[in-house]
Amino acid sequence: MSTHSVEVTQNGNHKDIEASCTMAEIEEYDFSRLPDRPRNLNMERQRSFDERSLIDMPLGVLSPPTSRVENASRIMDHFDSMFSPGRRSGLNTPRSLFGFEQHPMVAEAWDALRRTLVFFRGQPVGTIAALDSSEEKLNYDQVFVRDFVPSALAFLMNGEPEIVKNFILKTLRLQSWEKKIDRFQLGEGVMPASFKVLHDPVRNTETLIADFGESAIGRVAPVDSGFWWIILLRAYTKSTGDSSLAERPECQKGMRLILSLCLSEGFDTFPTLLCADGCCMIDRRMGVYGYPIEIQALFFMALRCALLLLKQDAEGKEFVERIVKRLHALSYHMRSYFWIDLKQLNDIYRYKTEEYSHTAVNKFNVIPDSLPEWIFDFMPTHGGYFIGNVGPSKMDFRWFCMGNCIAILSSLATPEQSTAIMDLIESRWEELVGEMPLKVCYPAIEGHEWRIVTGCDPKNTRWSYHNGGSWPVLLWLLTAACIKTGRPQIARRAMEHLESRLSKDNWPEYYDGKAGRYVGKQARKYQTWSIAGYLVAKMLLEDPSHLGMIALEEDKQMRPVMKRSASWTF
Repeated sequence: MSTHSVEVTQNGNHKDIEASCTMAEIEEYDFSRLPDRPRNLNMERQRSFDERSLIDMPLGVLSPPTSRVENASRIMDHFDSMFSPGRRSGLNTPRSLFGFEQHPMVAEAWDALRRTLVFFRGQPVGTIAALDSSEEKLNYDQVFVRDFVPSALAFLMNGEPEIVKNFILKTLRLQSWEKKIDRFQLGEGVMPASFKVLHDPVRNTETLIADFGESAIGRVAPVDSGFWWIILLRAYTKSTGDSSLAERPECQKGMRLILSLCLSEGFDTFPTLLCADGCCMIDRRMGVYGYPIEIQALFFMALRCALLLLKQDAEGKEFVERIVKRLHALSYHMRSYFWIDLKQLNDIYRYKTEEYSHTAVNKFNVIPDSLPEWIFDFMPTHGGYFIGNVGPSKMDFRWFCMGNCIAILSSLATPEQSTAIMDLIESRWEELVGEMPLKVCYPAIEGHEWRIVTGCDPKNTRWSYHNGGSWPVLLWLLTAACIKTGRPQIARRAMEHLESRLSKDNWPEYYDGKAGRYVGKQARKYQTWSIAGYLVAKMLLEDPSHLGMIALEEDKQMRPVMKRSASWTF
């Protein structure tokens, strides 16, 4: 694998806000004072797709709010009306946007990230999963689609979009390959889980090798790769203001192929996507088969991004109509049946069973005795979240961090629900954050349940890896969600925990233990997305207008009248 070191250009054109700002002043800082337009990139800039409907929005939208929900909504409206900065981040300068000294971890992180770059025929096309030379490589020397997302966002926020463009085009090329596992051919729109560059020193050639699930543990195709690809294409378009990449015929076709897979008609009675275990970040058997929240949230966000990116030609219009119908059904289903708070928990506790007819209240025939004991103490008076899975006679009440953060960023969660999720994180800080952010899921499964659900997986023992392990990469998602909901202090608190250890521990993949105190027993060191996730979180806190490339404003037309719970109102 080829590595390369790139010199970082200092950003001398960035104007600092008063360097003597106190922490309290920053908390109250009026984000509407942020520059309306960043310094131009050396490319033709065009108005971002989703900026069209917001062009007439006044910039002074941040007048003193009357509630947390209104405050979060107004902040998001303002961010989305701006271009995400195409300039290099102030993190490469001696002092950041708000006048703080640069943390020494920042320069170390950028150096480590650049050492993970993968080149194909002289062009950077991605970053490998980890640089840990002390462990067997397995597939950690490959470029994973999901793992590259925080790296891509870091480069976009730093004004380096070329690598992201190259990655988008190379993975698009791999999508067109014939995909077979044994004698079965996968759908045409499936995106690879990962790829690697093979160098032939004799012939002096380079070739790409992709894995569509045929080499993965459990032989599961990655459902999330296609969604992340669409989300990243929108982030590139939003960041650069350049719509020409998304408008290319091959990119339009790639989106349509992905959408064809997930919008196809079948035997489903729900608008959610039916998935196998191990099809996403949780890529081993962990009881997430069915309708996992991570996939549903990514599905929703990818549909909304595609709606903004698809051209209004004959083929595009057909997909737009199908997307709009699915979004309405999906948002109603998720907000109605996946959401839980104190009132809804009490309602489920009192459910009657074996109801037959369209008037049934317990529509999924969930048995109240199946409610886990931990949920009653875990649920705060104010707060709520999207549970892990809902299906026939099944509710997985576990908390999954990524799904809930994506729900906030995509506006699958209403403003009230987004606020409730943040309240839950604050109320259950020790359980969900602990000493190292953040729990991938909570709680861990153990004992007999662990043996049945995981098949006695030695990597997913309790409070380890995907079974309640703590993953530093998730900080970027939490930070983005915190900024969107107007509560950056939560992210700053988590950042303090992370900065106290992550670099000293050599940037591990995950941490073990109920509080995330121990470096994971099989965790790779110098894990790329731990490094990139830190940088993205840091840049978001430094310059919140970056949020525009990874968050979507609420679509008021998809907001139903929700009468069931009073815990969303404060």
